[in-house]
Amino acid sequence: MQGITLLFVIGSVVVAGLALYAGLLLAKLYQQQQRHKLFLARAAEQQVEAIKARNDNILESVFIIAMACKQDQCDISEAAIRLYKLMEVLQADKQVDFAATYPALTDLYQVVKDMPRGDARQQIEKQSRMRFDLERMKAESRLQADIKLELDAILSTKV
Repeated sequence: MQGITLLFVIGSVVVAGLALYAGLLLAKLYQQQQRHKLFLARAAEQQVEAIKARNDNILESVFIIAMACKQDQCDISEAAIRLYKLMEVLQADKQVDFAATYPALTDLYQVVKDMPRGDARQQIEKQSRMRFDLERMKAESRLQADIKLELDAILSTKV
């Protein structure tokens, strides 16, 4: 009888020890989960801040280009290309459906997007270059008034 009692006491101590160890492991798991939740929340916060900073930087460039074009310091076609490319990468609440919001700039972009620029333009023959220039100038003159209004709309979003 004494042997059974001894085995029962030893078994109870082992079970209690294992239960205590399991409880400690569960507490550590809970703490780890809480730290992980905080980490995810901080990471999401940092991502939102990074997107906001990136959008602010892009929008500053957009406003500079729009103002330069409005003051005739920048070619309308070049502005259309740059504005399209910049506004295309805005994220979150600053995202813009460029084609729907700025149809004249989009039309001009569609005309000039595949035209060679810079050094590539110098590499093509003069007749092709003149043909591209004529096509670009026709589009610019046709869309100029609407583009000026759209540039005003872009600049009016500046806070």
